[in-house]
Amino acid sequence: MGETWQGDVYCVKCKEKKAVTAQIHVAENGRRSAKGQCPVCSTNLTRFLPKA
Repeated sequence: MGETWQGDVYCVKCKEKKAVTAQIHVAENGRRSAKGQCPVCSTNLTRFLPKA
């Protein structure tokens, strides 16, 4: 299992912030993002992370 990130992500469907635990993905250009699912509606959530 890869690296995980915990924090708040805005869910567009629920229209509020949700606390999630997400997997960290690295794009081809080197940009890191956290990808997870909303605990209420199961919508895919993505948050771009700052440079480490």
